[in-house]
Amino acid sequence: MMRTTLAFTLFLLAGLALRADQTLQTFTGCTLVEADWADGDSFPVKLPDGKQVTARLYGADCIEWHVNDESLARRLRAQRRYFGIGSTDATSSMKTARDFGKQASIRTRELLAKPFTIHTSFAGARGNGEKERAYAFVTTAEGKDLATILVYEGLARAFGVARQLPDGTSGNEYRETLADLELTAAADRKGIWAATDWPRLAADRAEERRESAELQTVFKDSQSTDAIDPNTATAGELESLPGIGKKLAARILEARATAPIRSINDLLAVKGITPKLVEAIAPRIQFPEKTAL
Repeated sequence: MMRTTLAFTLFLLAGLALRADQTLQTFTGCTLVEADWADGDSFPVKLPDGKQVTARLYGADCIEWHVNDESLARRLRAQRRYFGIGSTDATSSMKTARDFGKQASIRTRELLAKPFTIHTSFAGARGNGEKERAYAFVTTAEGKDLATILVYEGLARAFGVARQLPDGTSGNEYRETLADLELTAAADRKGIWAATDWPRLAADRAEERRESAELQTVFKDSQSTDAIDPNTATAGELESLPGIGKKLAARILEARATAPIRSINDLLAVKGITPKLVEAIAPRIQFPEKTAL
């Protein structure tokens, strides 16, 4: 038993050391590239060397503006319900939500009109399949965090992957700060929160949870025997693993945004995943040969 525990401890330390090497790279003097598909939290950026990268903000989620498939339509509906943009007319509610998505995109273009700085480790952020995106922190020319501004102004929700900031602030602290700013924006009815139908909010969110649970049940039934790569799996696929719920799935997404998961034992670095759980999910985990250790 002692040898087994020691072995897992060594694997854990190795995983932590691997992640420590995946530091953020800082690029100053970046410029925004105009694109008709860009929105408030995801947009193309030209680096100082002329290369382009599509940046996806850590910690903040703006409402979808460009909805061209069923998946994005579902996401827009979930965002509408989160903010409580209610109406007896669903078409009107969705249009109102999209209008706020457009406002967020315009505000981002205003804030990034001058050269800005991005901090990224080029961790992949899954999108709609059309654009390769990398999670990033964006600092405006005035030295302010873009995600923080958008949440504070009520144009985004505190939602999604977060990690340690360039100044050493932990991902958890960043996430909590954004959540506090979201609460402040809601209390002041800023941005999207001005359209919130407060009496309907709880019911809207409950309906979203119910429908999401139904979809997850169907997904788990159809995918339960398939092996998945934790570096590319969706949140739903991760939740289909035995013992992995929404919280652990979100933590895995956060971990892989910091560094690739190269072996099953790297998952031990994720808070809440124990050696026993690793053993349970191992048969359902696979890695491309080039990344496995």
